Amino acid sequence: MLRIPCPCCGLRDETEFRYGGEASVRRPVSPAAVDDAAWADYLFYRDNLRGPHRERWFHAFGCRQWFELRRDTLSHRWLDPEPPA
Repeated sequence: MLRIPCPCCGLRDETEFRYGGEASVRRPVSPAAVDDAAWADYLFYRDNLRGPHRERWFHAFGCRQWFELRRDTLSHRWLDPEPPA
């Protein structure tokens, strides 16, 4: 089990959180102007890189805050937690 460092509540079990996806993925600015291929890319396709990347987490059974963390997907080590977004 992962132990996630919540910026508000400290280190907690992953069962208290909901994964919000890669933090680098942004919703299109003009949704009406986006074609089907761009929507599919936004909704379904992720890079799934090995190594450090940014993730969004929601502390559902704690402070109920969204925040971003950097995690190394090879070692599952957390890097520089940020305050809630």
